[in-house]
Amino acid sequence: MVGERRVLFRPSELLTYTSDGLPSYHKQPALAVFPGTRDEVIAVVRELAERHIPFVPRGAGTGLSGGALADGVVLIGLNRLTRILSVDAENGLAVVEPGVVNVSLSRAVVADGLHYAPDPSSQAACTIGGNVAENAGGPHCLKYGVTTNHIVALTVLLPDGRVVALGNAAGENEGYDLVGAFVGSEGCFGIALDITVRLSRNPEAVRTLLADFMSLDAAARAVSAIVAAGIVPAALEMIDQATIRAVESSIYAAGYPTDAAAALLIELDGAAAGLEHDVATVESLCKEHGARTVRIARDEAERARLWQGRKKAFGAMGRVAPHLVVQDAVVPRTALPRVLAEIHAIGERHRVRVCNVFHAGDGNLHPNIPYNAADADETERVHAAMSEIMRACVAAGGTITGEHGVGLDKVGYMDLIFSPDSLATMCALRDVFDPERRSNPGKVVPVHACREWHMAPSARAVG
Repeated sequence: MVGERRVLFRPSELLTYTSDGLPSYHKQPALAVFPGTRDEVIAVVRELAERHIPFVPRGAGTGLSGGALADGVVLIGLNRLTRILSVDAENGLAVVEPGVVNVSLSRAVVADGLHYAPDPSSQAACTIGGNVAENAGGPHCLKYGVTTNHIVALTVLLPDGRVVALGNAAGENEGYDLVGAFVGSEGCFGIALDITVRLSRNPEAVRTLLADFMSLDAAARAVSAIVAAGIVPAALEMIDQATIRAVESSIYAAGYPTDAAAALLIELDGAAAGLEHDVATVESLCKEHGARTVRIARDEAERARLWQGRKKAFGAMGRVAPHLVVQDAVVPRTALPRVLAEIHAIGERHRVRVCNVFHAGDGNLHPNIPYNAADADETERVHAAMSEIMRACVAAGGTITGEHGVGLDKVGYMDLIFSPDSLATMCALRDVFDPERRSNPGKVVPVHACREWHMAPSARAVG
């Protein structure tokens, strides 16, 4: 169906696909298949359906929840489906295949004065199909929204091999919002063959500020003050000292002050008229709440450099330790000072180093712990700390993921925020799309929550 070179089955060939962007989990696929066309994807899925074989769709593998790992089942790689099928600049729409890289779409429409707004930190590598599966966010989701706010229609291949159209290019929903159900379903409902996205007009003006603080608490309070003032930044990011120092010692050095306890990267955009007033207001609020300095990027080159440091922060932490646990939880903005203090205390109690870099504007935390996985004692302390951090976020009125998804990593926390009936309802919705539960088995919903699950033994073992 796909050619001999596009089917991998030797352990050495499959090594790349045993992990995703979160290296804590390792699962061995039975084999990996890489179709190159829509018809090949359909043929592969129909063959698997006929044999009742489970499978896992995978894009670029940049996910951070173990969601695209195949444990003894077939992995279907979609990274060869990279065509931008059409662009309707007048109506701000594009139709893309699932393997189109996020940033490539914005580059393709820049001459039309447009861009694709969702911008995960991995946007230079992650794919639109993967973004749809995880409902990915990014720094600019504070103003522009996450992936679901930019998807108007999908052509979907169900696990039984049927092809269905969800939504329409006009963005109008008649009946149930099946596009909304599919976006964020983490590969458990099937595969998106093509995706109709809404493009955003490039803003007339952009201003990017860097404010540094001598305490995390002061930076967190400045975040609340900015939002309370009625200003909605395009992005409002926080970087703590541990992360700043990792970035500044790497090739991604952005000029962040290494003696600061925290820095806020703030971006304002929109019509040129009135934007400078908002910039002055934000600068004043930062200084009122203890900012030592507030720097405004002079040009596009400096703006790009400031953003490179933020978006490459996870990679820069490779200088700190060989392994990294990345978490993703959301808390109310007003709880940020208290939760950040609690995270610091948890790190000290377990003798681990917590590095914070996150979307402060919407309370989406990313506490990261660099560590050496070869040290069993340190590994145990790291995972104990992360469990406490997640529970602290939930106790503060938050939730367990803002953009990375549940996957394997957070499935054990689902009982903290959902009742048994709610989890059973999720299972019932999944059954509509995949009654055999062969698509990405064992992910998102704890197996015990699915009251009846008739599935192949190999798929049950994943959970």
